[in-house]
Parts: sequence; structure tokens; C-alpha cells
Amino acid sequence: MEAAIRAIAEPRRREILRLVWTSELAAGEIARHFDVTRPAISQHLRVLKEAGLVSERRNGTRRLYRARPESIAQLRAYLESYWDENLRLLKQAAEQEEQRGTRRDRRHKGN
Repeated sequence: MEAAIRAIAEPRRREILRLVWTSELAAGEIARHFDVTRPAISQHLRVLKEAGLVSERRNGTRRLYRARPESIAQLRAYLESYWDENLRLLKQAAEQEEQRGTRRDRRHKGN
């Protein structure tokens, strides 16, 4: 999971994932969307592949890339677990604050 998180930390890699989400593209086609060298895009693709976020298929001399939705779903679930935990903690803190406020209100009404 660490490799996937590091892979998506780079904005160009996230954009590459968007490009290959719905269609399989050759490395050269992907590179045309960016103002960097083709070797730089190849390096980004290698990182995404090693992280398991894209698959590579060879067709003759071309390398075709496609997002791996199952791996991205696992990454999403992992990241959402942090969100869910933080929401639970926020809810708990809000409920505690509400209880403190209710107790304060009762004390002040009793005076």
C-alpha cells in the first residue's frame, strides 16, 4: 500500500491514471499529454506499474497501459478508512462537547 500512496503523491501520476482509467493507451500517447520527456513519462509509468496501479500489455513494440480498478479500489478503501476514523473521532468529540454544554446549562438553571 505504501508504494501506491507514494505513486499517487505525484500529480503527473494521478493525471496518467485518469488518462488510462477508461482506455488502454500506449506510452507515447500518454506522453503527448505532458510537457516532459517521454523517458520521464516512462519512469512515472514504471512507478505506477510497480505499485500495482496500472497494467502493461505488449503489442509488438508498443507497451499499452491501463488502470487496474481493483488495485485502485483497495487504495481507496485504505484511504477512506482514515476518513471514517477521523469522522468517528469528530462525532465523538462533538457529542462530548454537547454533553458538557448540557451539564453546564443544568448547573446554571439550578442557580
